[in-house]
Amino acid sequence: MLPDSPRHAPLPGLTHAGDSPGASSSHAEMQLTPLPFCRKLCYAIGGAPYQMTGNALGFFLQIFLLDVVQLEPFHSSLILFLGRAWDAVTDPAVGFLVSKSPRRKFGKLIPWIVSSTPFGVVFYCLVWSTPSDAMPVSLKFLWYLTTYCFFQTSMTCYHVPYSSLTMFLGGNQRDRDSATAYRMGVEVFSTLVGSGIQGQIVGRYHASMMKSCSVPNGTRYNSTSLGLTDTLENTRRAYVIASVVLGSIYCMACLILFLGVKEQPGPLSPLGKTQLPFFHSLRLILGHQPYAWLLCGFLFMSLAFQIAQGIFAFFCTHAAGLAGKFQHLVLIMLVVASLSIPFWQWFLVHFGKKTALFVGLSLIIPALIVITLVSHNFLVFVFMVVLAGCSLAVLYLLPCFAGYRASDCTPNPSVILTLRILMAPVPITLLLIAMAIFCFYPIDEERRKQMRVEMEATGHWVKDGNPG
Repeated sequence: MLPDSPRHAPLPGLTHAGDSPGASSSHAEMQLTPLPFCRKLCYAIGGAPYQMTGNALGFFLQIFLLDVVQLEPFHSSLILFLGRAWDAVTDPAVGFLVSKSPRRKFGKLIPWIVSSTPFGVVFYCLVWSTPSDAMPVSLKFLWYLTTYCFFQTSMTCYHVPYSSLTMFLGGNQRDRDSATAYRMGVEVFSTLVGSGIQGQIVGRYHASMMKSCSVPNGTRYNSTSLGLTDTLENTRRAYVIASVVLGSIYCMACLILFLGVKEQPGPLSPLGKTQLPFFHSLRLILGHQPYAWLLCGFLFMSLAFQIAQGIFAFFCTHAAGLAGKFQHLVLIMLVVASLSIPFWQWFLVHFGKKTALFVGLSLIIPALIVITLVSHNFLVFVFMVVLAGCSLAVLYLLPCFAGYRASDCTPNPSVILTLRILMAPVPITLLLIAMAIFCFYPIDEERRKQMRVEMEATGHWVKDGNPG
């Protein structure tokens, strides 16, 4: 799991020039006061909603739209694609608005976090609700596109300022690093909570839906069939229940953050006094070659995992013959990913970031190949998701499915072929491109150490979170 993608990195342009005149002296006092454990923990818990809801959406929204809502594949794909595109647009916009917002009684960032929470919870629950079957298809499409985009906007308004809050916790750099470590631990745990709760609540109902197929003609019973109607309604109800449970945790996490963390004025730095135009800053960042290489590599790597994550539940249900069991595989994958983090941290320290990256990404390639070739074998899938979990980075994307109809018990061969292609060849190709890009990334461990020595020699190295 990637705890923070570059799009939600802390805002470097979050200036402090507009803070109170006594910010400099008060910061000097805060540097002498260590961050209490309680504040670190409360800050860390505030990171749960982003990972929890994001993983639930990433693993289950696709199968929900196709099998439960029974939208056409084109409409489902369009909803997810436009939702993610909208999210990419709102990120820099919200970042700009947050950086320009005035400091209020509770700070500059916390008001954004708290005020966006009710909207985020409401729209998250609406994403998993099902309109009447009598509603026209076009209105259903608009319903889910609107609720999904509004949820993405609300979550951006929550997570962009939350990511930047690290710099305003008080204490010194070591304290803030410790708070970040707590936060990463909570975020890893929240991925398990989100996908685990969602999967355990809705998984068995998907199995019941598959059992409602009529054997003679290979299609499900007519929608007027009492058995299928009850099963479908139970599944829809289960999704609503799961959304309410996760929404409640969302609210509690925000409340704990609000009560336990007091936003502190940040240090006055040269960056805080600089007012660079937005597009000029963007050109400077993208013109930095190492960052451009890193961004391209991250893009291809993210797309690979987005595709695999997005179709995993659907693939297990319709191509692998494991309906009603995919939720257990998702949970196993995330548990292994969580438990493997200390190992990869040790590996990274001893062998470098590039080596860890290549070894980690390579593990998922044989796992994806075996998953696409084997069906109706839960134990083999368990072993493969354990392998895949070691290199898991969870993001979101929904591809289109050729010829799929929700009324089909057994998808036609073109659907199965499309699923198999999307599950292995496409992600593997994207991963290989990403690995090739990372291979040419100009900064390795030796170059990083050299840069640090040079910065220390010129007096530009940052010590304890302040300019040297």
